[in-house]
Amino acid sequence: MKIWKRSYLGIVALSLVVMTSIGFTYYSDLFFQIKKSITIFSDVFREVSLNYVDPVNPEKIMETGIDAMLSTLDPYTVFIDESDNQEINIITRGKYAGVGLEVGARGGNLVVIAPLDGYPAYRKGVKAGDIILQVNDHKVTDLSPEELQNQLRGEPGTHLSLTVKRYNVEQPITFNLVREVIVIHNVTYYGYINKDKTIGYILLSHFSENAGEEVKQAIKKLRETSDLKGLILDLRNNPGGLLSEAVNTLDNFVKPGVEVVRIKGRDPESNTPYYSSGNPLYLNKPLIILQNHGSASASEIVTGALQDLDRAVIVGTNSFGKGLVQVIRPLSYNTALKITTAKYYTPSGRCIQAINYTHDKNIHNGKIHIPDSLRKSFKTKNGRTVYNGNGIEPDVKLPEGNESLLEIALRQHSMYFFFANKYVSEHKNFNIKLNNDSLFHAFKDFIDRKKFTYETNTGHLLNHLRSQLKQQKLLKQAEVHLDSLQKLVNKQYNLEFEREAPEINKELYLELVSRYQDSKNQIKFELKHDRYVRQAVQILQNKRKYHRLLSYVKN
Repeated sequence: MKIWKRSYLGIVALSLVVMTSIGFTYYSDLFFQIKKSITIFSDVFREVSLNYVDPVNPEKIMETGIDAMLSTLDPYTVFIDESDNQEINIITRGKYAGVGLEVGARGGNLVVIAPLDGYPAYRKGVKAGDIILQVNDHKVTDLSPEELQNQLRGEPGTHLSLTVKRYNVEQPITFNLVREVIVIHNVTYYGYINKDKTIGYILLSHFSENAGEEVKQAIKKLRETSDLKGLILDLRNNPGGLLSEAVNTLDNFVKPGVEVVRIKGRDPESNTPYYSSGNPLYLNKPLIILQNHGSASASEIVTGALQDLDRAVIVGTNSFGKGLVQVIRPLSYNTALKITTAKYYTPSGRCIQAINYTHDKNIHNGKIHIPDSLRKSFKTKNGRTVYNGNGIEPDVKLPEGNESLLEIALRQHSMYFFFANKYVSEHKNFNIKLNNDSLFHAFKDFIDRKKFTYETNTGHLLNHLRSQLKQQKLLKQAEVHLDSLQKLVNKQYNLEFEREAPEINKELYLELVSRYQDSKNQIKFELKHDRYVRQAVQILQNKRKYHRLLSYVKN
């Protein structure tokens, strides 16, 4: 027995020596490769910078080299230079210094989409619809919305002048603004969704600092005025953020001590489970999560945990499928590297990564199409089957809304936006109700005067036929028939407007509401007509259906 024990201990000791030796050899080789590669790269960089036939910008070619290196990894590993460092504050702390403007491109111009309530631009009178001409002395004609946004940002307390053109105002208007810290709230709206105030709704747009606390405060406020019997947490188009805030958000719904997510990286020491903690404010009561393809990362951590624990019913479409963890590493000269270091796994053990996280151009649209037969199955707490490899699949799947060609064209040409500019210049108040015929006809007259046109599917086929006949020199002979077909196409064009009138009225009304009321009232209007929300309310009002969706049904 003693001989066996000594032999066993000897084998263990030898194994540890061999493993240590292997590890040491691996890292020695790795460090040597790194040192060798840096030396070669440095030599090339110096030679090009000093001896290339034309003068070069060392900073520019170095940045190009860094970008090329990172392009061999994944889309989420990126270099953040000094000028973009404010992005770190936005990502992690949900704040930046600026004047409080949401800007975008409309009709070939850079325009104000919305001034943020209470911030410098709003207080000075900048309005949605204003066309931006200049920031300080710089014309913005050739800038992208992102580049313009960077010009508007800066250090708190610094000044800038903003020159805009406003509809029906002859001369440009210049606003003198002072930048201040802009705080982006994670919870952008909360309230009751039904008349008897028993079903609450929380819109969580980001997972930056304090997201979990903001959700907690929203639940507290809802419970102060009502017996909350159901809750909807809306994570649609929430791109994620901090892992810690995803866990803090889950603390509101899950009892303490439950594993809610686990991360696994290249370094075994980075394999870390995260557990719920604290006192949940909303425990064991009906909960629905809304998600869509824009729900990613931290959103999927929350949704995946609540699904695996059978704590919530998930409603919507498949989530984005980003199961990768990034950390921000500070570098020299106020730069940083956002780098993927691990994957995260939901409580059942599945990784929801659905996107190819390398830059493999051979994969169509960046998607890995995994056959169902190759996807691995996992079990929720109640024994329901869930799968990996395709994001978080909802428990109640809703078809994605398909816009008609007419709706798409009206958006592309910013017709709602420019009509609202005109309407606001002529009306101080907006008291019209939804589906107002006079408003719809005024909009139709406006786009007719603007000579708005779009090509229907039938019109496209007719134009193609006309082109083919012209090439074959048969156009004159077919002209009479083509004119008859064109009349039918024109008739279809007008019928399309009538058919899409309800949707056009809704979009038109929403654009006008955004000009006359604050963002909260705009969201209230949207929620009244939101099919995802309607579906969620129906489930919450049917207890049997809610519990059946979370129960394992034996075949």
